Amino acid sequence: MVHPVLEAVTNDVIERSKKTREIYLARIDEAMQKGPHRAVLGCGNLAHGFAACSMSEKSDLAGDKKANIAIISSYNDMLSAHEPFKDFPAIIKQAATEAGGVAQFAGGVPAMCDGITQGQPGMELSLFSRDVIAMATAIGLSHNMFDAAMYLGVCDKIVPGLLIGALSFGHLPAVFVPAGPMPSGLPNKEKVRIRQLYAEGKVGRDELLKAESESYHSPGTCTFYGTANSNQMMVEMMGLHLPGSSFINPNTPLRDALTKRATEQALKFTALGDDYRPVGHLIDEKAILNALVGLLATGGSTNHTIHLIAIARAAGIIINWDDFDRLSKIIPLVTRIYPNGTADVNHFQAAGGMGVLIGELSKNGLMHTDIITIGDEKGMEQYTKEPTLKEGTLTWEEGPEASLDTDVIGSISAPFATSGGLHLIKGNLGRGMSKISAVDPKHQVVEAPAMVFDHQDDVVEAFKRGEMNKDVIVVLRFQGPKSNGMPELHKLTPPLGVLQDKGFKVALVTDGRMSGASGKVPSAIHLCPECADGSILTKIRDGDMIRLDTQRGELNVLVDEEELNSRMACVLANTEHHYGMGRELFDSFRQGVSTAETGAINMFNVE
Repeated sequence: MVHPVLEAVTNDVIERSKKTREIYLARIDEAMQKGPHRAVLGCGNLAHGFAACSMSEKSDLAGDKKANIAIISSYNDMLSAHEPFKDFPAIIKQAATEAGGVAQFAGGVPAMCDGITQGQPGMELSLFSRDVIAMATAIGLSHNMFDAAMYLGVCDKIVPGLLIGALSFGHLPAVFVPAGPMPSGLPNKEKVRIRQLYAEGKVGRDELLKAESESYHSPGTCTFYGTANSNQMMVEMMGLHLPGSSFINPNTPLRDALTKRATEQALKFTALGDDYRPVGHLIDEKAILNALVGLLATGGSTNHTIHLIAIARAAGIIINWDDFDRLSKIIPLVTRIYPNGTADVNHFQAAGGMGVLIGELSKNGLMHTDIITIGDEKGMEQYTKEPTLKEGTLTWEEGPEASLDTDVIGSISAPFATSGGLHLIKGNLGRGMSKISAVDPKHQVVEAPAMVFDHQDDVVEAFKRGEMNKDVIVVLRFQGPKSNGMPELHKLTPPLGVLQDKGFKVALVTDGRMSGASGKVPSAIHLCPECADGSILTKIRDGDMIRLDTQRGELNVLVDEEELNSRMACVLANTEHHYGMGRELFDSFRQGVSTAETGAINMFNVE
């Protein structure tokens, strides 16, 4: 029995999306009816398409009797999360051959790391890279040679971009294949301690680099619960991962066995068989809301209050921040994973992982179990099971019914907080989002004078000069997608955390983004309208009193309305940040991007 609020939100989304969803489904259904697309290719086209294949593969592809899987990969060997993908194409191709199909590497997509670009000019390309990835995915599939696709991606903008691209080819089955997290390194609590000591000037760069290297130390995804691991959780909640496969470590026999099985599933669900499961039908309103529920229940990344909206739009589904807010009131916080606690995703997996999370949500009516998935069965019931190898054979066994570590995974009856980890924030400064799952309740309401900045480096310098040793709400303007691509502002977390630890009331208010690793300092982010669109933030002055109440979802500048209206708005005339590090290539993206609340996307007409 689905919770009445979840049911009501679902019905609202279905009704709101009726027209756009019908148009989307009509388009992909038309593509379905054309059958295997290689049949429409001319002989010259087809010859180019399989010129590099073996003779047997050429015969298979020419006859349209065997399915051909496209591999779209974000592999590169600089980034730990994507390095394991170097071996996956060979595994997939071999598994496809053994299962009676063919697989071709259709294309690679860029994969930049927000951890490397945090606080750097390159970070201003990060959000827009999602749209580039979606476009690159479509280009890889545009050769019209394929009956299904497998998507290899993990991190921040990469998985949302891959899924948006996959939905543009919604008539093809899609299987998403994770690489898995690196083994646990330096404990997160110790890493944060060293970062704050560095921000205070109490340790040097050598000690900081040593701590960071011990934390990020081997192939695999970073182990904290930021955007990358929130991605994996959401994709499994939508049924596009194999059950229990999201957080299996790379370069292990189980990881490889899951990749092989994923290949078999992709072949099984093509239009050439009798169990056709196109991704455009799998990703429906219920699947999208499952991802949203998972995000709230785990205190996941604020980035997905943008990305999930964009993903939904790609499938003709319209969700908004009000949906997040309504569901947040009924979805309790049931995990504690850094930055919402001290555990990492490996500890989460050991405590029961996705199986326990899905079991808790489903038996309490807080998710939809009747969606189509890429599992052997169609519904989500199978997602409480755990993959395991028995004498070299992959099988699924019933996982634990309850958490094996209640400090990491709680329950609906005994949650870590009674509401979800994300709250809608609104008031006379606009609408935004706040992640409160990592914020101590005593810090969730802040009233303090503003200090106004237009660049994050200026905040850091003011901190170093000692000018911020007081109660303060940092107002950081012109950080929205139209201004500078909406970079993450995680660089501010250590200095603001230091001020909070000194006993000061501290918060951040911005039209920009915080990292998926945003932690203990309260914030109101993604504010709409952004400064480039005339936000009231452009009228805030140093010393104005601001009240941020993340518990009630309220944000207001405590200045008389007449006084506020009489002020001249600040206009940022300096555009030097639009050049260098490739930023000049994205001018059309800055001009054409939609608002944060509508997905900050360039590819759809968004009202």
